[in-house]
Amino acid sequence: MDCYRRHFLRMGTLAAVAPLVASCSRQKLPEAGGRPISASALAAAKVGVVTCLSYGRDALTALDKGLDLLGGVGRLVRGKTVTVKVNLTTPAERPFESLFDRPPGETYVTHGDTAAALAAILLREGARRVRFVESSPFPDPLEQIATAAGWDVKALAALGSVEFENTRNLGGAKSYSRLPVPSGGHLFEYFELNHSYADTDVFVSLAKLKNHKTAGVTLSMKNLFGLTPNALYGDEAVREDALKGRGGMHERSVWDGRRFPGGIQGSQAHGSGYHVPRVVADICAARPVDLAIVDGITSMAGGEGPWTSPLRFTEPGVLAVGLNPVSTDAVATAVMGYSNPRAASGMPPFEKCDNQLLLAEQLGVGTADLSRIEVLGLTLEQARYSYAG
Repeated sequence: MDCYRRHFLRMGTLAAVAPLVASCSRQKLPEAGGRPISASALAAAKVGVVTCLSYGRDALTALDKGLDLLGGVGRLVRGKTVTVKVNLTTPAERPFESLFDRPPGETYVTHGDTAAALAAILLREGARRVRFVESSPFPDPLEQIATAAGWDVKALAALGSVEFENTRNLGGAKSYSRLPVPSGGHLFEYFELNHSYADTDVFVSLAKLKNHKTAGVTLSMKNLFGLTPNALYGDEAVREDALKGRGGMHERSVWDGRRFPGGIQGSQAHGSGYHVPRVVADICAARPVDLAIVDGITSMAGGEGPWTSPLRFTEPGVLAVGLNPVSTDAVATAVMGYSNPRAASGMPPFEKCDNQLLLAEQLGVGTADLSRIEVLGLTLEQARYSYAG
């Protein structure tokens, strides 16, 4: 936690850093209104959108270009530990599988080439170490899990100081790190997380451009749902050897602080379309994202993985890179063909849920208002690829 606090004291004047550390209020916000969005969060409302038609070398070139549009990442990462949350989502009973005769990295999980491109750039720009993390429902080290997903882990490690940690439990630490939600959040006052999410200077969310059956879209914000350790928030909690997912977090009738650490007691069940977006917003407030990257080179529409249907392969051919996850996801949502990222519940793409972007706005995390976001590189019209229908 000391490293976490020092990080924000050092970086608080930079526009790239989320603004939520100033408040120590623990009062639960009303559903309407909320915290004002700070000047630093609005200054970070810049998103670069660049063309990228394939993985391999093209991904490195495109990501470099996207980061250059934001002014580069050298000042953010030089001499720092950078932790990258990837999306290697898959149920334990359904290991990584191909879709549309394509490897999983081209459809529903983080591609190894985008991970390698990011690590190469971060290390080139002076990062002291790069740590890839995911709370995966397997007992194996994250290196083995990433290999099963199609990553070339040996080549990735050869880039320099690269680490991996499966954050499904304590991992190498003796205790969990408590990360508070400023102002108390919607459903959580704090989260108990693996040490990797606190023992870092810079936090990156590396996501895919996908729909989600429950949350409408799963981008850099929804990617953070996977921060929560299976050992504390999974269906087998509380057990350090727990592997099952977090189905209970989707619609638990009463948030039991012993089972779900930090849950506000007495919160009633309203279904997954109510709970999931609020959990996402709370996590984004508790663990601010310094850099959000959304891979839309290739992906899929209709759901978040092969366990959902119907699905179709997509080829948007873009990368979106931003300094604020709410603003980045707003632009990515518009790229997916949804013209209003601030749409109300019941409107596309939030037909079955409340809007996680609006809920994050209420916590002051950032703005989803496209008129307040500077889009650099491709215009939204040039980048748009319809995920609807």
